[in-house]
Amino acid sequence: MRRKLILALLILTLGLNACGASSPRLKASDKARSAAEVHVALGQRYMQQGKLEIALEKLEKALKYDASYVDAHTVIAVLYERINDQRKAAEHYKRAADLAPRNGAVNNNYGAFLCRNGKLEEAEQRFSAAIADPFYKTPDVAYTNAGTCLLKTQNIDRAEHYFRKALDTNPNNSEALFHLAGLLFQKSDFLRARAFLQRFDALGVANPDALLLGHSIETGLGNTREANEYARRLRTEFPDSPQRQKLEPSTPS
Repeated sequence: MRRKLILALLILTLGLNACGASSPRLKASDKARSAAEVHVALGQRYMQQGKLEIALEKLEKALKYDASYVDAHTVIAVLYERINDQRKAAEHYKRAADLAPRNGAVNNNYGAFLCRNGKLEEAEQRFSAAIADPFYKTPDVAYTNAGTCLLKTQNIDRAEHYFRKALDTNPNNSEALFHLAGLLFQKSDFLRARAFLQRFDALGVANPDALLLGHSIETGLGNTREANEYARRLRTEFPDSPQRQKLEPSTPS
């Protein structure tokens, strides 16, 4: 009995010693993460200022402090993509996803990168992973990105499915509203296309593509007055846009 008690005490002592030994390492790890966070914040600030070379230095230093810091990999991936180093951008987007395989934002970012680079099937898988994260705060963004990506494959029905899911999650997702209006216009479903574009317009985020689409929808409905109003707005608000040049020369000013 006594031997068992001594053994138990030894195990307890070893356990306490192990905890004591790991404490400094834990503190060092915390310090490294804090330093990495500071350098990532600095890197983002320099990126916003257009000082990309300095930003890269800060982000590289962040990864030297903590190579497992997901945000550092994500931000440096964005920077590499901005300076057109697609290989390094892909490396860091993937590393972030490997470190946080269930993280919605990380998978969405990686999916968007893959989509921009033509890897559409893999991108859709990443968007699905993002949507599956119950803690992801903006699943409508991943749904919308998936729909936008599928437009490149001309898979109109599946793209429409994703845009509708985005609007189920967030009825004011302007990009989903715009794309859904465009898809319905392609299907000659002008009335429903108008309804979604009106919802888009109500958000106050007008752009030349939306105004040109509105002109086309109203023309399809035979509503000359409203078509001319969209044309007027396009000429007034975006006079130098390529969309303005696409208007029929005969459209009244």
